[in-house]
Amino acid sequence: MCVAQNEGVEEQSPKTSLQRGLAILRAVAGHGADGARLSDIARDLGMTPPTTHRLLKVLVADRMVDYDGTSKRYRLGLDLFVMAAQAGACGSLRDISRPILLRLSATLRDTVFLLVRSGFDAVCLDRADGPFPISSFTGDVGGRVMLGVGQGSLAILSHLPEEEQQEVIRFNLPRMQGMGLLDEVYLHTAIARTRRQGFANQPSGMLPGVSGVGVPIFDHQGRAVAALSIGTLTERLTEERLGVVVSILQREAASISRQINPFDKALTRPATTFGSQAPQ
Repeated sequence: MCVAQNEGVEEQSPKTSLQRGLAILRAVAGHGADGARLSDIARDLGMTPPTTHRLLKVLVADRMVDYDGTSKRYRLGLDLFVMAAQAGACGSLRDISRPILLRLSATLRDTVFLLVRSGFDAVCLDRADGPFPISSFTGDVGGRVMLGVGQGSLAILSHLPEEEQQEVIRFNLPRMQGMGLLDEVYLHTAIARTRRQGFANQPSGMLPGVSGVGVPIFDHQGRAVAALSIGTLTERLTEERLGVVVSILQREAASISRQINPFDKALTRPATTFGSQAPQ
């Protein structure tokens, strides 16, 4: 009885209600795109189901949380993402990444690329050149390459959901005819290796003397939407140096992921970032 009375008094506190509401939002977010049931959220937070349900009703009414009556699951609401998108710190992916690319290029002394997914392709959203001249699959900013060709696009492809990944492979395989080692066996082998180690560095032999490393960039829902990669002379990418490069790229990719604006047009319509002259 005393516990129930104390809980009732605590729930009337605006500060406590706010804290609990924020905790619920974090718990819902923790379940990702699949969403969470009432019992999941209550268990995660150590709250009673009635208390959890009462607070969820408020969040649903304010459109911070969506409720699917069929699956009986709660997901973060669109209004919450709109608020995040309007936050002053949310710049475009290119603006967020530009100082990182410059820093990486100066630190690693290699050419650094920022690629973003565009359907079955990856588009070079930005690059910072190092002191060593190299060839690349995308060429300059705005260049386009099939997903699976080059380390950055392979990093994106390898971290897509299985069904989506297979759709990309089926579409791109005919486009890869005549591209040397790039066939179905190569792609599946490269994808498995990239998923296992968390980065792409599968040699294709298509750019003699050039090697690279690519790591995925994830959005707030855990989707691979972009990649950071470097292109360098093969002789520079020793096994010892590879581990250091990967660690640095992954750290910077995680930093970009935390700052991604979910409504950035570069993530949905990358060609518009470069104006009417962008490759289509």
